[in-house]
Amino acid sequence: MNFAAHPAVASLTPVFLLMAIGFLAGRLQWIRDASVKDLSNLVFLVLIPALLFRTMSAVRFEELDLRPVLAYFPAALLLLAASIAWRGFNRTSVVMAMAGVFSNMVMIGITLVELAYGKAGLVTLLTLVSVHALILLTTGSIVLELAVAREARAGGERAPHLWQTAFSAIKGALIHPIPLPIISGLLFSQTGLTLPTVIDKPLLLLGNAFGPLSLVLMGVTLASTPLRGHLRDALWITVSKNLVLPVMVGLSAWAMGITGLPLTVIVVAGALPIGANVFLFAQRYDAAQELTTASMGMTTLVSLFTLSFFMLAMSWIN
Repeated sequence: MNFAAHPAVASLTPVFLLMAIGFLAGRLQWIRDASVKDLSNLVFLVLIPALLFRTMSAVRFEELDLRPVLAYFPAALLLLAASIAWRGFNRTSVVMAMAGVFSNMVMIGITLVELAYGKAGLVTLLTLVSVHALILLTTGSIVLELAVAREARAGGERAPHLWQTAFSAIKGALIHPIPLPIISGLLFSQTGLTLPTVIDKPLLLLGNAFGPLSLVLMGVTLASTPLRGHLRDALWITVSKNLVLPVMVGLSAWAMGITGLPLTVIVVAGALPIGANVFLFAQRYDAAQELTTASMGMTTLVSLFTLSFFMLAMSWIN
């Protein structure tokens, strides 16, 4: 068997080569920190919405398989709750627990799944992506606000009402550059119309630019990621994110009778490194910012091996 020609290796190689190019560019200061934020905004506010809307605008509701969603998120939420219970209920433990369950399904996952499994695999992934932010970011926001409220009460301060916090979190998760174009694309697809060429072509070009640019940016970010002083905690988070979550998701899917490509895609989705939104949580709540950055770097580097393992294992199982 030619190992280098295996689909898992063939699809992972360009992903990590692009990240390596970004890492080199970051080290050599070809792309400086001041530019990263603007490039990230370009990716999240322009390229991602174009790709997501165009992909989902050709998908019918009846083609969607919602079983992967029902298998993935109970496993993720169970691991989130167990991680918080293990570390204790405070802002830092919640951020660390979020890091252990929140996958980078967009910047790495979309490109990887499309390369490895084509449009059919991408539709399964985007079904997860469409509610990934809504479920995990909303849950994380509410739990973090509860932790903040607990600390405020302990200090004798007045905390906001839970329902106010929940409404704000849900609104923020829905009005977001990821779920919104997915939902809009699905609604458009139900009209039976097709996108005019003058609109479809620019969306195609923007979507094609998303994968390479996002992966190069990930590499640039890794170039400035500090690991010193956080190795032990980052290692525990990496074990949770890269190993425990995909195993739990796989077991949950197996128990529901999910097989074939949907099973493969959700296991791979669970094995992806930490998504950037976790750092935004750490920044907003001033908790474990350096540890979160270090963990993002470690999970991304380790995922070269863990993703290869899970993709190869799923190809043998299926």
